[in-house]
Amino acid sequence: MNLKNISGTAYFLISIFLIYFLLLLFKTDLFLSSINFFYNIFLKIIPIFILVFILMTLTNYFITPKFIIKHLEKKRIKKWFYAIVGGILSTGPIYMWYPLLADLKNKGLNYGLISCFLYNRAIKIPLLPLIIFYFSLKYVIILGVVMIFMSVVQGIIINKLLD
Repeated sequence: MNLKNISGTAYFLISIFLIYFLLLLFKTDLFLSSINFFYNIFLKIIPIFILVFILMTLTNYFITPKFIIKHLEKKRIKKWFYAIVGGILSTGPIYMWYPLLADLKNKGLNYGLISCFLYNRAIKIPLLPLIIFYFSLKYVIILGVVMIFMSVVQGIIINKLLD
């Protein structure tokens, strides 16, 4: 096996295992403390990860590009709502969404709604358990509300500037 074929991720994983092995040999109490900490965190967030996985599976199954196009043709307020929800629920790399957004633009979607959609992609459902764990549910709710509100403000400003 050639060392050039091993990825940086594999080197990182191997180094972590090596560190833990050395801890087990020389600082058993620190090793056990670390494993205990990991176990406690894992028990706290695994139910949330299961819920997130179920939600992501359902959204990937039911929310298709046709679904998005259909709902962004609604009345004015509903368009903003669907742009926000669509941005939050969208998954995958951002560059994969550009062709769909360009197609929607050609069908009459304004730049404000596109920017609102892109802005709300920053709210990532799979990362919510981690941010709640580190900061608190109250912080996440306030941050989410502010981000959603500012996405609409940004969209309105972009519409005014580009009209």
